[in-house]
Parts: sequence; structure tokens; C-alpha cells
Amino acid sequence: MAARPEATWAEELGISPLLLDLLWKRGLDSKTEMDAFLSPNLRLLAPPDRWPGLPEAAEVLRDALRAGKSLAVWGDYDVDGITSTALVLDVLQQHGIEARPYLPDRRSEGYGLNIPALERLAAEGVAALLTVDCGISDAEAVARARELGMTVVISDHHLPPPTLPSAHAICNPRLGDCPCPQLAGVGVAFFLMAAVNSGLAPYTGRRCDMRDVLDLVALGTLADVVRLSGQNRILVKNGLLKIAQASRPGIAALKVVSGFNAAASLGGGQVVFSLAPRVNAAGRLGEAGLALRLLRAATHEEAAPLAQELDLMNTRRRSEEERIHKEARVLAAAQEHRAGLVLHGNDWHPGVIGIVASRIVDEFYRPTLILCDDNGSIKGSGRSVQEFDLHAGLSAISDVFLGFGGHRLAAGVRLEAHKLKELRDRFDAVVRDAIGSAPLTPGLTLDGELDFAAASDFTFLKELELLQPFGAGNAEPVFASPPLTVRNRRTFGHAREHVILEVTDQTSGITLHAKAWRQAELLPESVKGQRIRLAYTPRIDTYNGAATVDIRVKDWKPD
Repeated sequence: MAARPEATWAEELGISPLLLDLLWKRGLDSKTEMDAFLSPNLRLLAPPDRWPGLPEAAEVLRDALRAGKSLAVWGDYDVDGITSTALVLDVLQQHGIEARPYLPDRRSEGYGLNIPALERLAAEGVAALLTVDCGISDAEAVARARELGMTVVISDHHLPPPTLPSAHAICNPRLGDCPCPQLAGVGVAFFLMAAVNSGLAPYTGRRCDMRDVLDLVALGTLADVVRLSGQNRILVKNGLLKIAQASRPGIAALKVVSGFNAAASLGGGQVVFSLAPRVNAAGRLGEAGLALRLLRAATHEEAAPLAQELDLMNTRRRSEEERIHKEARVLAAAQEHRAGLVLHGNDWHPGVIGIVASRIVDEFYRPTLILCDDNGSIKGSGRSVQEFDLHAGLSAISDVFLGFGGHRLAAGVRLEAHKLKELRDRFDAVVRDAIGSAPLTPGLTLDGELDFAAASDFTFLKELELLQPFGAGNAEPVFASPPLTVRNRRTFGHAREHVILEVTDQTSGITLHAKAWRQAELLPESVKGQRIRLAYTPRIDTYNGAATVDIRVKDWKPD
């Protein structure tokens, strides 16, 4: 890393020395980089010719639309795919072009393209196909689409296979050097449609304001947990501003059923944990079209009942998730001798197992595959830890699967039922080969020590908000506290699983309330009266309209 920044930089950037130090610790070692990070303006977005295959894809799509070909937009059934589909439809609608969305049913069709549905679309007059957030691995289906006379354009962000599908054009940031290989599917769709938008304008006399779809880009990008740096940071930061405006009736209704004011400003975490699950619930339960209708609703009257329905779906999804998680925890505890976990339940819902896999990884901190029965075979979702490349590990045992795909930290698999035991043994072995047999523990990176005088300084807390949005590649700052005395402890939550500690900083005498989510067992009643230190994150909480200091506990230890 370069030498520490000049003290004058803080004044020149209009920030405190403490925030300057945080930026430097995050690898921003020039004033220009820091300024771009703090002010990620849309003018910093890369032009179309910087993205692999994008100019060609935009030209093919533009020419197909100009020729009057009926277009189907085939998306994935998760938040990234649904927002990508909505974005394409929104842009084309501004040009007076109607396209047909197709979101496959998660349970009966599965992920990606399938030939029976393509044949039905062709029979109904579809002559052009655009995939969003899928398609890069569907060589057989793409070949069939071309046999049916379709013009095929693939936009995707998943890892490409050695042999690409025979589409007319493919746009994927992982196919070459580009400003941001980690774009979400909706990010790829945004740049592609920005180019199509410009290409159509001379012929239609219309133009979509691409800022109007940035709320979709932020929602899809945050939900897909990609790195929030560079181009992604620009898209999400500006998209969150659009979400705050709530000019899209579906987003406004979604915020309301999630417990927010329609005009509330949301952070990345609030989008990920409140808005995204409700959109995802539709796809998980086989109703992805409902979420698409919500995002494209023209009026608040149309959007409100759709949002209510998604909220009810999410409640059902959470109930199913809790049941499966409880059963999976029992199985995981019985396999703690394994470095990699393979957990299977006959009746587990395929739309929920990915979430459960993430929770098991959080609790046991080892690569995990959660599997369920599905149409005569077994399908599953995998999640991993930072130390293990899940996609590479699955590639090493690829002969076990009927198919698999994904990336370093998440993947999907399908296999024949009789190969379950073989998978369990070989997955454990490949994890051991990569990271060893000794149990791993998650690391916690601290950004320095922060006393409660600074943690309760609203000016500094407002500065921390400049670092938003937080997520992969841009973690929320975590600080070490000075010695604290626990004055009181109480639990809250449906199962009393969360804790609020009343803690006093021994140096300043300032007392704050610290919330520890799902840590009731780790912070028992006996902690009262003890001297402890916290690893914590301070925030401004504006719940009920009154601004207070919110302390979130990440970890603790006796002093």
C-alpha cells in the first residue's frame, strides 16, 4: 500500500481525518480515488464499447426490433432475473415496443432455457429471444431456438463454459477485460439496454431516461450479493436514491409492506433483508410473474394488492425456511466431523434451500450443499466460506452431477438419487484437500478502536453513511470498543433470540444500548455486571422519527 495520505486531503475532500483513515485502510490511496468513491457520479459509468460483446449484442437486438420481430425476454426467477426482465420491458416500452416476458417456473422447469417452452414461444410467433441473467450455459436450447428461426441474444453474468452457445450475440462481462467483471445480471441488462436505447432513438423518435430504471438495478444488484465497488457502486448508490424517491409504484408499495415509509431512504442492508426477500418469495414459490407485475405496475392502486400478496408469500416462505433450517441444523451437527457438509431432506422446498444453506454456513462455517428431491432426481444449492472456491471444488467432482453451475461462493447442482452418498464423501474430500481438516472460524476485520464519545457523534455517523452501500467488497466498518460495563440485559424478538445490552464506556462515562442479533445464547444473563469489550458498528437509527445512536454487536469478549 502507498504511503499514508496527506493530512491536507481531509480538508480538501471535506471529510474528517478519521474517515480519511478509513478510506485509506480500504485501499483507496489517492485523493482522486477517494473522491470518486465518495461521489460515484453516473458520468463515471463505462461506455458500451468497454463491455465484452455488448456493441454487437445491442446491434443485433436493435436490428431485430427494427425488422418488427416479436421479442421474448427470458429471465431468471430470482430478484436479479426479475429486475433484469422488468428493466428491458421498461426501456422498450418507452420506444413503443411491446416484448413478451418469460420467467420459468422454478419447480417444473428449473433454471435457464428449456426446449419445450422455446418451441411453444416459436409456435406463438416469437422470432427473437433475449436472455437476461441466464443463457450462457444453455447450448442445446440455444441451438434449438436457432433451428426454430429465432434471433438469439444472450446477456448473462455467470461463469461461461468452455464452449459458448451458438447465439447471434453474447454479452457477458466475464468473457474479456472490462471495467467490472462482477456485474450482476441486471447490471449487464442496464448497459445493454442503454446501448439499445441509443440505437433505437433515431428510428422511434423516443428515448428512455435510463436513470428511471436505476431502482431496478440497485434492487437486483444488492440481492445478488456482488462486489459493491467500481461500476456496481455507482449503479447501486444512484439506484438507492431512486428507491428513496419511490416514483415506481411497485417499489413504493414494497417499501410500505416491508414496514417503511414509501418515501424513506433505505440502506443496502435494508433492501437486501426487507425488499429483496419479498420479491424473491414469488420466484421461490413458483409465482415470479407476480413480482414482475408488481415492479411494472402503473399505479399505486394496482401495486398495493400485489405487494400485499408478496408479503404473504414471504411469510409462508419464512415458515418453511424455519422448518427446513431446524432439520438441517440437526443433520449438520451430526456431520461436524466433515469439512464439507451435504445435507438432504426428501420434502425440503427447492425454493428455500439456498437461504438455508447460507444460514448453515453462517452457523457452522464450512462449505455446505443443501439438497432435496425434485422430479425423480436430487437438486441442491451450495454456499461456501471465503477460503473455499465452491465452483472449483464442484468442477473437481463434476462427474457426480447431471449438471451444476455457479461461482466461488454459491452454486446449484443436480444429481441422480443413488449418487448422494458418493457426493457426500467426495465433497468432504475435495474441501479437505483445499483447506485442510482443521475447523475454520470466520475472521472479523476491525477498522480500529472507537470510544463511545466518537460513536455517539452524529457528525461522524453521518460521515460513515457516505461509505454506503455496504455489502460484498465494501463491508460496514466494525470498531473495537474500550472497556465497557454491562449495566443491564434484556431479550427481544419472537423467540427472545435477540439481546439489548445497556453498556457504559469506562473512559467517557457515556452509556449506549447495544443490540446483538441472534446472540441470546452467547450473551447470557450472567453477563450483567461484567466488564467486556465489543466489536461493534455504530449507526443512526431514525425509527419512529427520532434520531438515536444504534450500536450493533458483531462480537464480544470479557475485558
